[in-house]
Amino acid sequence: MNLDLTKINLSIEGSNKKKITLDITLPISKVKTPVVIFCHGFKGFKDWGHFNWISNAFAKQGLAFLKFNFSYNGTTEKQLIDLSDLEAFGNNNYQIEYDDLGLVIDYVEKECIAFHINKNEIYLAAHSRGGGIAILRTSEDKRIKKLALWASLSEFESFFRPETIKKWQADGAVYATNKRTNQELPLYKQFYDNYIENKSKLDVPKAALLISAPMLIIHGDNDEAVNISHAEALYEIVQHSIFIKVENGDHTFGAKHPFNEATDVTEMLEELVENTVEFFID
Repeated sequence: MNLDLTKINLSIEGSNKKKITLDITLPISKVKTPVVIFCHGFKGFKDWGHFNWISNAFAKQGLAFLKFNFSYNGTTEKQLIDLSDLEAFGNNNYQIEYDDLGLVIDYVEKECIAFHINKNEIYLAAHSRGGGIAILRTSEDKRIKKLALWASLSEFESFFRPETIKKWQADGAVYATNKRTNQELPLYKQFYDNYIENKSKLDVPKAALLISAPMLIIHGDNDEAVNISHAEALYEIVQHSIFIKVENGDHTFGAKHPFNEATDVTEMLEELVENTVEFFID
């Protein structure tokens, strides 16, 4: 299958009335298509690296593909490929991302006729930290019929290290380095405070136990950012899930930013798409 495509760029209202920018790549088809909603991870954005290539690859196989920027991820409507709004980045948290994902799903359901998609076939795909958000939402939202996780974390707790908490308490902020741009990205103490206040609601392992929808886990055994033990933990919790281990796979399955479709498509990426598309279509 190699369908013709159309792409729509737009924005909707997100958390605290801050904009969520999104795009949806649609196959030109006479039948209503399923839709895959994609959640990026920490320091990520919808146009990072290979994500546009992935959108096209999915849509050519008959799956509408919607990817979006969490409202506080640091991008803006005018700066989609740079983390230029550092104040927003510092004020982001898991609760905001959870709420944003719900708003995107609401929008898809509302606009399903305009996009010629099947609102009864809403799927999620998520990378890294986005996987934790997707697990939380899937555990509660029955509109989500399938979930695919790429290099996903299995819990949030271990990422709050004691030395980081001490620095938050002393300085009110910690900083994450963006190696590509050499930016020092702030994470304000509210990120930790919000997690503590909503710890029960943001319990990813507990949420995973409640997932009845089909779930696919794909993880590289050489992932330097999220150890493969996270995938193994999820596979243990969700025993009806499918687990594919990618030998020598890193956190992005060989992708980088910027990404050249002519030269940078790796065998791992092709297999990632092939396995995930098969999971959604099957």
